[in-house]
Amino acid sequence: MTARRPRFGSLQFYPKKRAAKIIPSVNWDNFNSLQTKEGSLLGFITYKVGMRTAIVKDTTPQSMTLNKKIAIPVTILETPKMKIFSVRFYKGSHALKDVVVSNDKELKRTVTVPKVLKALDTEIPAGFDDIRVIVYSLPKETGIKKTPDLIELAVSAKDKLAYIKSLIGKELSLKDVFKFDLLDVRGLTKGKGLVGPIKRFGLSLKSHKSEKGVRRPGSLGPWHPARVTFRAPQAGQMGMFSRVQYNMKPIFISSIAEKDINPSEGFQHFGKIKSSYILIKGSISGPQKRAVLLAPAFRPTKKQAKTKLEFVELQ
Repeated sequence: MTARRPRFGSLQFYPKKRAAKIIPSVNWDNFNSLQTKEGSLLGFITYKVGMRTAIVKDTTPQSMTLNKKIAIPVTILETPKMKIFSVRFYKGSHALKDVVVSNDKELKRTVTVPKVLKALDTEIPAGFDDIRVIVYSLPKETGIKKTPDLIELAVSAKDKLAYIKSLIGKELSLKDVFKFDLLDVRGLTKGKGLVGPIKRFGLSLKSHKSEKGVRRPGSLGPWHPARVTFRAPQAGQMGMFSRVQYNMKPIFISSIAEKDINPSEGFQHFGKIKSSYILIKGSISGPQKRAVLLAPAFRPTKKQAKTKLEFVELQ
């Protein structure tokens, strides 16, 4: 019996081309039903440090390893503080107005900022029904770069306007403005550039006696229809694709001042963490230093929700 396997290069991800932005956009309409008691931003910009093995104590009820120490793979993300750049007012799906509330000099590397800021209260448009914020990271705290990354975030609060006003001008940390037990992680995969169909779609090599090439498909299609369909595996872009990893479990959130997890030589291809960080169970797409967006899980699973792990140490 011939061995079978699923096809490589899922057609659910189409077209296979480079992502338009380093930080993928989020359809925040999916999060309208998500509410928090104290108020929270529904996202946070982080930077990938790398992977390590963590020793944790399993406190999951009815687990086979209950109260035992186990080793799990974790991804480390550095979480420098963020600030609010502008407040965006919506009516339905239409953005009514953007009110810029920050003109820090770091922003001049990315966007045009006004010299004089206007008061938010005098710029609020009439008839809005939703508010979101444009935030920017402060990567100068990390040591990997100085140019901030910007992204639009939704807000979860009873009085969104009052909550946003309380955050304007402040440096926002992960612990203060992001309070969720399960995460969806959005980022880009490693870029591979132009690759052939063998690597891109997992084709088998043809016989070494083939006259028209070994590392290519045997046929691009039939005579009729007289065209090549998009399903025919061909060479093209590989990597730098936007991907979402659902229901990731955060293990530990801290800062270097509280618990230093830096190896003496620093992390490979990253260096030493200088600010705050978060440990997430499992792997996350992308290379070191890649910007990654954390968001609350909008379709959490029971299995991941009930999992409880206490961080002990990092190996």
